[in-house]
Amino acid sequence: MELRIRDERAVLAGPGGEHAREVDPHKLAIGADLAQALHEWARVAAAVTADPGAEAGAVVSQRGRQLAARLAAVMGTTVRFVDPVTGEDTVVEPPPPSTEPGHRFVRAVLGPPGPPGEPTPWLTGLTVSAFIAAVVVVAMLALASTLARETSGWLALAASVIVTAGITPSLWLIRRTPILRWAAYGAAVGVVIAWIGVLVIAF
Repeated sequence: MELRIRDERAVLAGPGGEHAREVDPHKLAIGADLAQALHEWARVAAAVTADPGAEAGAVVSQRGRQLAARLAAVMGTTVRFVDPVTGEDTVVEPPPPSTEPGHRFVRAVLGPPGPPGEPTPWLTGLTVSAFIAAVVVVAMLALASTLARETSGWLALAASVIVTAGITPSLWLIRRTPILRWAAYGAAVGVVIAWIGVLVIAF
């Protein structure tokens, strides 16, 4: 796979050289955040190429290599990257698959790791997740207890089902989006914990 810039937009091409079919990154299963980052990089790279500068060119080149490495990790295939500033041709290999069960589980839940130089913010992320989980638990239990007290336990149970069904698609969509994924993890854990209290309240 080759990462190219065409009309200030990033495109991905398969084997076949210049005549290979080019595809918009948004049409591939690489995540909306990565596809958007590729297009943003392509726009900046096109502007820098038109008006070259040493410092700006170095930043564009480094960002391009990072995105190529991230793309190789997500797609699990080799990515050919031609630096739009220097013309340097680089082949980026995907990281070797891990055979450790624990690593496979973390990768399946959190998604592929980010590019080099972008460590996972565990402390900040888990703090956000814990806060969101607490908010979800309090909100769902408050709703269930109010409905059970004023109406019936079955109505509280039905309301909890509706709330869960309503937020589940959103949590699934943002589960691998940087920053927002921590809120998704916290909300998911909060829903699970809250359901224990909902069942106690309802019955």
